[in-house]
Amino acid sequence: MLSLQETYAPHNACFGCGPSNDKGLHLRSFPKGDEVGGEVIASWTPAPYHEAFPGVLNGGIIGTLLDCHSNWTAAYHLMQKTKQTKPPCTVTAEYSIKLLRPTPTDTSLELVAKVVESTETSAIIEAKLMAHNKICATCTGRFIAVQPGHPAYHRW
Repeated sequence: MLSLQETYAPHNACFGCGPSNDKGLHLRSFPKGDEVGGEVIASWTPAPYHEAFPGVLNGGIIGTLLDCHSNWTAAYHLMQKTKQTKPPCTVTAEYSIKLLRPTPTDTSLELVAKVVESTETSAIIEAKLMAHNKICATCTGRFIAVQPGHPAYHRW
């Protein structure tokens, strides 16, 4: 099954979620069900070179995963809400990460994101990153659809 990134942005070079970035994280996000505003999920497995110190994931990597996953949750939601066939190019307007506990690197990580508020051109997303069924980090962010003239316009 193709992820949102592979379906709608196969040539995107984003470090966190771009399928075409050879050195990127290759996060793959999937809608859970068909309802507008439903959850978007992802699973990602860290490698030792993603660690801050032995056995613990780097905080910047955590932020990147939550940012990219939340952005795709917003883009997919805005596509559904406006009944388009492809998602608008969205960017992060603001986001906040809470690191609740060390994130281990000995397991696959699960990400879950959902829309908590939206307009026609923006969405507020809440997301969490889990390991061993425990929440390790959370994110709240506002993601906006960009207009012509913005550098990210038509990036996918």
